[in-house]
Amino acid sequence: MLVVGGAFSTSASGLPLAEALAAHGLQGVAIDRRARGASGDTPPYAPAREAEDLAAVVAAVGGRAAVLGHSSGAVLALFAAAGGVPFTHLFLSEPPFHFGVDSAAADLPARLQAAVDDGRPEDAVTLFQREAVGLPEPVVERIRSSPMFAELVPLARSVVHDARLTAELDAPTPGMTGVAVPTTILRGEPTFPFLVAAVERLADAMPAAELVVVPESHDHGVDPEATARLVAARLRPA
Repeated sequence: MLVVGGAFSTSASGLPLAEALAAHGLQGVAIDRRARGASGDTPPYAPAREAEDLAAVVAAVGGRAAVLGHSSGAVLALFAAAGGVPFTHLFLSEPPFHFGVDSAAADLPARLQAAVDDGRPEDAVTLFQREAVGLPEPVVERIRSSPMFAELVPLARSVVHDARLTAELDAPTPGMTGVAVPTTILRGEPTFPFLVAAVERLADAMPAAELVVVPESHDHGVDPEATARLVAARLRPA
């Protein structure tokens, strides 16, 4: 199973889930998306290029794989499936589809790119948190003054990509909602109200999909053990 993270995530972020999957006899492959960790960032960026990246990883692990995408990684996974990447099962964890409601400003990707190009990666990080994620200003400032902020700054270029991906796919296309792949949509409890609405709208648009609330996952996180149990039950039913 491919583990595809969202904004500010690297393969290291997906390792706890990959290890939990291994405990259930499933291979978990946590990946670094473009501009993250050990991955490169060949321009120009486009969602289709990231879908090609996932196709290459699937080919490297045997030609077929399930995928769990979280946040923008879930948007990417569904987009890639619609483009023909041979996934056997989609697990879509809190994909941030806006469906045209309270969408981020259209020029956000350009402003993020400008901050990175001007040598202001710190500003790109906080701008993304403020306008794409919707964090309150006190939370944004608290993160900026915390030790963890230094770990986010090297990922500034990757959030430009996340902003472009989610802007182009503010709502899933008919091809995405019509994928002929078994699909499980996940959300935590509690999580951001916007994500609750996004998940419910996606489930309405994909009536064949299963919607599952994972109580152990909180505030847009993924609980590795609970999620691995859920995945294993669907990939290896008794």
